[in-house]
Amino acid sequence: MDEFKHAALHKSTAFAALRHELPRQVTLAMEQRKKVPMKSTIKWIDNVQFVAETGSGHAIVIDGAPEYGGRNTGSRPMELVLAGAASCTAFDVVLMLNKSRQKFTSLHVDADAERAEADPKVFTTIKLTFKIAGKGLDPGAVERAVKLSKEKYCSATAMLGMTAKISTEIVLSEA
Repeated sequence: MDEFKHAALHKSTAFAALRHELPRQVTLAMEQRKKVPMKSTIKWIDNVQFVAETGSGHAIVIDGAPEYGGRNTGSRPMELVLAGAASCTAFDVVLMLNKSRQKFTSLHVDADAERAEADPKVFTTIKLTFKIAGKGLDPGAVERAVKLSKEKYCSATAMLGMTAKISTEIVLSEA
């Protein structure tokens, strides 16, 4: 068996094993959800450099690390996965804080992750630190927004939570 087929078999076996470890409720919930189409096109440029064009018409340069032939002209693919998860949860939290009439002046999420040493090198831990500033913020409302995003609304952290332990921290300040 050539290396490519062996790697593909190894990855599919690893992901199949992960799927069997999921709680039955999560698997059923995933299967019952309405399917929403999404599209992205990845165009190879040179070596390990690509341009990703999203379904909404935006482009992102993706490049590998120099040790893999990259020239550091764009983000690494897994950096984008982590950034996507952080921005997905930030999106949810902003919407919920606005809905609960919280007057925040700034919000950012620091995402720190660790990956497995062996291929497919999935994320094993992710820490999301929400730094939110505003006048008279209700800590309970902020905490609820972060919790709801993590447990109910953020599809990116829901997917990554199948392989990674995700923790959150909230840092509030007056501004």
